[in-house]
Amino acid sequence: MSSEVFSLYDSTPDSLLNICMDYIVANLNIITKLDPTSRWRKLKDDIILPAELCEKFLQTYQKKNRVNDNIANLFRDRSRTRLDRVKLRNSRITDEGLRCFVEHKPYQVELVQCEYLSQASLDLINSNSDNLVCLKFGPLTYVVSQDEAMFRQRRYIIDAPKLRRLTIQCRGMSIFPLLLLKPLHHLTHLDLSEYTSAGSSWALHELKNLRSLVLHSVLWSKEIIEWIASMRTLRHLDISQSNERHGKYFSPNDVLSKLVTSLPNLESLDISGTNLAGTGCAVPALAEGTSEGSENHVRCDIPGLVSRVNRPLEFLGLYGTHHGACKRHDIPAKVITGDANEEQILTAGVAYMERPAMLTRVLNDLYYMFRSTERYNAYVGRALCVVLEAMEQHVSEKHIQISGSATLFYIVKGKEKPRIGIKLKRRIITALLDGMDAHLGDDTMMRNGCLTLCQFKIPTDVLFEYERVVQILLTGVADVNQEGFVQRIAIYLLNSLACQVDGKQKRFLGNHGAIGKMLNLIADRLERHVCDDVLEVAWSTMWNVTDETPQNCQRFLENRGMEFFLACLKSFPDKEELLRNMMGLLGNVAEVAELRPKLMDKLFLSVFYDLLDSSSDGIEVSYNAAGVLAHMASDGPDVWTVDEPARDAVLQRIASAVERWDRRAERNINYRSFEPILSLLHAHHTPQCQHWAVWALANLTTLTNTAAW
Repeated sequence: MSSEVFSLYDSTPDSLLNICMDYIVANLNIITKLDPTSRWRKLKDDIILPAELCEKFLQTYQKKNRVNDNIANLFRDRSRTRLDRVKLRNSRITDEGLRCFVEHKPYQVELVQCEYLSQASLDLINSNSDNLVCLKFGPLTYVVSQDEAMFRQRRYIIDAPKLRRLTIQCRGMSIFPLLLLKPLHHLTHLDLSEYTSAGSSWALHELKNLRSLVLHSVLWSKEIIEWIASMRTLRHLDISQSNERHGKYFSPNDVLSKLVTSLPNLESLDISGTNLAGTGCAVPALAEGTSEGSENHVRCDIPGLVSRVNRPLEFLGLYGTHHGACKRHDIPAKVITGDANEEQILTAGVAYMERPAMLTRVLNDLYYMFRSTERYNAYVGRALCVVLEAMEQHVSEKHIQISGSATLFYIVKGKEKPRIGIKLKRRIITALLDGMDAHLGDDTMMRNGCLTLCQFKIPTDVLFEYERVVQILLTGVADVNQEGFVQRIAIYLLNSLACQVDGKQKRFLGNHGAIGKMLNLIADRLERHVCDDVLEVAWSTMWNVTDETPQNCQRFLENRGMEFFLACLKSFPDKEELLRNMMGLLGNVAEVAELRPKLMDKLFLSVFYDLLDSSSDGIEVSYNAAGVLAHMASDGPDVWTVDEPARDAVLQRIASAVERWDRRAERNINYRSFEPILSLLHAHHTPQCQHWAVWALANLTTLTNTAAW
C-alpha cells in the first residue's frame, strides 16, 4: 500500500506529542503567565523547553493563530528555550519580536508573509548569522531595502558567511550589483523569483558553486542566458514564467540547446510558461555511440533537448509551455509537469506549491479532472495532499481557496468517501473553514465550502470545530437581502448543527444570535408574503435550538417570536410542514415553567385550542398543541388566568384528541430525553396531562419512531 493511500484511510489517533501540543496551544496558561508589569506573556519559572519542543510549539501554534510579539517573547530567555529553525508564515511579528527568535542564532530562518517586519530585521539577521545556513524571505516580507547606495557603502546586503541556501521572493525588486559578493561565496542554492533583472545580473558573477538556480518569472536577457551557461556546476535550473507573454525567447531552440549543452551536470530543468520547447516538430538525433554516417537515429519532440535523448533529465517542467509541449511523445525526461494527464498535473501541484499564480491553474486542472469522471480513484490520496497543502499555505489567496474547495467537493463525494480516515477528514474540514473564514464575503467560496461540508456527517464530523462552523454559517444567513443558494444551504446546515447536540452547543447557537437571525429571515418572508423552504427551515432551526434550552426559549419570546408565529399562521394557514415546525418550537417553550405565564394569553390559547382538532401533517400539529396545553395545565387551576378558552374545555378536548390518535402511528421526531414528558406524570391533579404523557411514551417506544438519542 502506498503512503498516499495509507494516509487516506488512516484512522489511528494522533501521537501523544501532537495531542499535548494542541492542548497547550489552546491553553497557553499551562506553561506561560502574564507579567503583571509589562503585560507580556512569558514562560512559567519551572518550564524549560528543548529545541524540538520549541519548534513543535511554533508549528502547532501557527496552524490556529498568527504569531505576534507576545508569543515571540516566550523565547526571549535563551537559557530555557532553544531554536535551531525559525519558520514564520502569515505572522504579525515586528522587528522586536523577531529579535527574540534570531538571537538564538538558528541555522534556518524562513519568513513568509511577515508584513510587519522592516529593513531593521535584516540587520538583526545579519548580526546573528553565525550558524545561518538557510535563509528565505517569502512574499509580503519587505526586509531588503531598495536603497542601493546604502548597500554600496557597506559592501554587502546579507552577511552570513556559512549561508548555502538563499531565497528572496519579492515581486519587482531589483537584483543589486553587490547582493552576492564576498559574504555568500559558499552559496549553493539561490532563488530570486520575480525579481527585476535589468542591468544587474553581473552581480551574480561571483557565485561559482551554485548547484540550484531559480529565476522564476525573471524577465530574460541575453546577458542572463550567457551567465547561466557559464555556471557549469548547476544541477537544477528554473527559468519558468507564470505569465506566458513574458516567456517568449528569440531563437528558442538555440537558447535551450545552448543552456543544456553548457551545463553537463544538469538534472532538473523548468521551462514552464516559455516557448523554449519549440513548436513541436520532431528532430532526429543520433543515438549514443553512433557516428554521423549511421542511420541509427532516435527522435526528440523538443529540439533544444536533442543532446539529452540518451541521458534523460530527472525532471522537466513543461506546465503552460507554448505549443503544448507537455503533450508531445518523445520527451527526454523521467518526470514531467504539465496538463497532459493526471500524473503531470499532480507533479505540477507539488512543484509549484509556493507559486500562487501557477498553483491556481493546477488546482483548476485538478477540479476539471475530478469533475469530469470518477476514474481517478487511484489519485485521490495524492490529489488531497496537493489541494490541502495549497489551501493551508495560501489561505489569503481567494482563487486558490475557490479552486481547492471545488476540487475537495468532488473528491469527498466520490467512491472513496466512506474510507477517508478521521485525521484526514478533520484536516479537510479545517482547511474549508479556514478558507471560508478568510473570504466570508465571497459567494463562490461560501457555496463551495457549504456544499463540501454537506458531504460529511453533520454534526458528528464537525463537532471538533463546532463553534467556528456555527459562526461562519450564521454570517452566511445574516443578510436577508442575499436570497440565494448560500443562504439556503447555510440555514440547512445550521438546522443540522442544532439537532442532536447537547445543551452547551445549543446555548452557543443562541448566544451568537441564531434566534434573532432566524426571526429576521422570517420577518423578510412575511413582508414579501413568501413561504419557501428557508421559512420552514428557519422555524425548524429554532425548534432544535430551543429544545430543553430555556435561555433560547426566552430569547424567542423576547424577540417577538409569538408575534411572528401568529403572523405565519395567518399568512400561510395551509402549510403543514411550517405549522408542524412552529408548534414543535412552542412545545419547547411551554416546557419551561418560568415562561409559561407569557403564553397565558387569550389569543395564544385560542389558537392552541383550535389546533387540537387539526389533522395537519398527520397527528403532529394536534400532538404538539396538546403538549403545549398539557404543560400549561400542569401548573394547576390557580394559574389558568384566562376565561376563554376555559381550562375544563381545554382539558376535555385534549383527552378527546389523545383518544383519537393512532398509538402505533410512525413518526419522525427527536427527543434528547424523556424528561419533559416524564415530568407531566406527576401532575396528579390533572389526569389529562398524565394521559398525554403516557400516550407519548407509548407511541415513542413503539415501532420505528425516532425517540430519545
